[in-house]
Amino acid sequence: MNTPRIQKYTAISLLFLLMLGCTISYRFNGATIDYTKTRSISIDYFPNRARMVNPSLSQDLTQGLQDIFTRQTRLDMLPNGGDLEIEGEITGFDIQNMGVRASDSYTSETRLSVTIQVRFTNHPDPSQDLKQSFSAFRVYDNASMTLDEAQNALLPEIIEELADLVFNATVGRW
Repeated sequence: MNTPRIQKYTAISLLFLLMLGCTISYRFNGATIDYTKTRSISIDYFPNRARMVNPSLSQDLTQGLQDIFTRQTRLDMLPNGGDLEIEGEITGFDIQNMGVRASDSYTSETRLSVTIQVRFTNHPDPSQDLKQSFSAFRVYDNASMTLDEAQNALLPEIIEELADLVFNATVGRW
């Protein structure tokens, strides 16, 4: 009897059986949505309730949230009454001095931060409902940017980060 040949066929058979029992699933966007139960989402306008107000921040944030869900899911975007609902407000828009130059005692770095409060309602699965605060910030050098320039350059990055955080916390399950 040819033992190496039997061992070879046994190994191949075991590998084949192992492969039949395993499945690999890739999700490129990280969303865990059961599209048989969940078909739509509504994202309400996020009003700015912060002490400091940037005039376009509410609209830009709301649009950023809508964009990420449109790009990374197959959910229909509804003005209200979606299977999933996201609402909230901007609770913080702050500028904080971070560092001081020794040479002239002026601020050298400033931190621009945005905080939002989010309420997520999952009508098909209420156990997934969420109420959470999210923050994102960027630090900029005062010598190279004015506050207006910093807001124009950094707020899109902050909004994108906040949208990612909300997406991952609500449907990404990270």
